[in-house]
Amino acid sequence: MYNARVIKVMLASPSDIILERRIAREVIFEWNDIHSDDRRLVLLPASWETHSSPDMGDRPQEIINKQVLRDCDLLIAIFWTRLGSSTGTAISGTAEEIEEHLKVDKPAMIYFSSTPVHPDSVDGEQYRKLKEFKDSLRSRGLVSEYDGLPDFRSKLTRHLMQIVIRRFAGGELGGKQSHGPEREDMPHMSECAKTIIFEASKDPSGVIMMYETLGGSYVHTNQREFVTPGDARSAARWRGAVRELEALRLVEDQTTKGEIFHVTEEGYRIADLVANILGQVHVQ
Repeated sequence: MYNARVIKVMLASPSDIILERRIAREVIFEWNDIHSDDRRLVLLPASWETHSSPDMGDRPQEIINKQVLRDCDLLIAIFWTRLGSSTGTAISGTAEEIEEHLKVDKPAMIYFSSTPVHPDSVDGEQYRKLKEFKDSLRSRGLVSEYDGLPDFRSKLTRHLMQIVIRRFAGGELGGKQSHGPEREDMPHMSECAKTIIFEASKDPSGVIMMYETLGGSYVHTNQREFVTPGDARSAARWRGAVRELEALRLVEDQTTKGEIFHVTEEGYRIADLVANILGQVHVQ
């Protein structure tokens, strides 16, 4: 990809988080598949397991901080029942990574699982420390809770789009140069997002439906279905476009279930701008 900016994403968690780390990587790679070419941004997941190397002369966590954390632009931290072990200067490695990241005013997305667990498998002292840490974070900002792996994937996908647009999508590498009659006050959007907002503005109810069944994924508005049946890449692309519109506040999920999205007043305004550019062009 020509002249793309790399955004390094630190994945941080105690040892009881395994599947969520795998999902986080999948969500990041899916974001790249859908948006990297259009946004000229590439997200690169990083962690101590994949990006650190043996070294001596300092605390293990400080070596990880130097080799991995300090080059990262965004941090995703995930907790369930454990906080982790003390690093000598912080209550846990993950906690230290969060504090180091926040200290230099970099964004941190912090998630806590509410998935039930058998009481006999929980370390009481670890759980107590985790609860105290969670309470301290809540007093300093917003954290997110999720109930199961599908909920985590859905929330991380939406939040990642929102934070990339807010913090990294502007500037020289935030998007392609305009080669058409786009107005300066129009946000940078993928072609799929333009197509959907244009079609949704013509729908009598201004509604976009996005849902999944045993038969596959569906995204439609104005009597038009966008997802190619049986094509996972197509489904990811069009679902990502809806999340993009939501992050730009051009549509809103009034049900909070992620299935029915209504075009906002700003969405209609942007759709009018898109109309002169997009017309009836169909994006495959």
